[in-house]
Amino acid sequence: MNAKRISIYIVGKTFKLITLLIAVSILSFTLVSISPIDPVRSYIGADMTRVSPEQREEIAAYWGLNESAIVQFANWGKAVLQGDLGTSLLYRSPVVDVIAERFILSLALMGVAWIISGMIGFILGVLAGMKQGTWIDRMIKVYCYTLASTPAFWLGLVLLMVFSVWLGWFPVGLGTPAGVLAADVSFMDKLRHLFLPALTLSVIGVSNIALHTRQKLIDVWNSDYVRYAMSKGERGFRLIWKHGLRNISLPAISLHFASFGEIFGGAVLAEQVFSYPGLGQAVVQAGLGGDVPLLLGIVLFSTVFVYTGNVLADLLYKVIDPRIRRRVS
Repeated sequence: MNAKRISIYIVGKTFKLITLLIAVSILSFTLVSISPIDPVRSYIGADMTRVSPEQREEIAAYWGLNESAIVQFANWGKAVLQGDLGTSLLYRSPVVDVIAERFILSLALMGVAWIISGMIGFILGVLAGMKQGTWIDRMIKVYCYTLASTPAFWLGLVLLMVFSVWLGWFPVGLGTPAGVLAADVSFMDKLRHLFLPALTLSVIGVSNIALHTRQKLIDVWNSDYVRYAMSKGERGFRLIWKHGLRNISLPAISLHFASFGEIFGGAVLAEQVFSYPGLGQAVVQAGLGGDVPLLLGIVLFSTVFVYTGNVLADLLYKVIDPRIRRRVS
């Protein structure tokens, strides 16, 4: 791919991202503006009865909530263009700081779950494709169909009940032990709190990758070049490694990088079940609390996050498959 093609590709992707961010911002702000939740009431909290109507109006004016929805959106858009996502009503701190702090925890959770689901899904897909029609294939398909129909929050509750309440192997929730200073929290403590949410979240991507990898491997088995290789005595994993790895890895890579949206959506549910203090829990709190700056900031960030996953999948396609590189160069 020459320099001109690369420039056109980057400009095109950037323009699509900007258009997507504008559309998502307008839609999200519209939904928030028609929400029955009163941001002033959420901001004041339990002291609502002690606050006079005049004080409420002053609070609304301070946060710009007394303006019309169009004016609020315009003011927010101008601030975003200047690199300011605003201040969170709930956390009383800049939205950028809240997102950065929460995303570090969510990134660890989503990263571990993403790697586990990709590895397990690919291995199960290869195994099912190699053993097509056998009891192993049937068991893997039943397992994948069961996973695909299992809600993440329900699985999280089951794991929490079994491994935390009944067996006591893992903590009930949170990201670190309660009442312990951050400097005193060990890596094993963080890992124990991370295990069950990551296990719950990793289930989301397993079934799609496994089933698509299985079907792709079956197509590879039925191809002429693989039959020719088999006629020469090649069998098993050596045959897959030599002739089918790229063909079966392409759909797995595409699906896995495109699953950033599912991973993020599942993180919202998993973090709520386990009270894990990540970005997903902040989304729920911002939505229930009418924290418009924080909610819109997280929406923009998650849009860029998911879009990046799709772009990476597209680029990896071109790196792995030379035929795609030739078509775009």
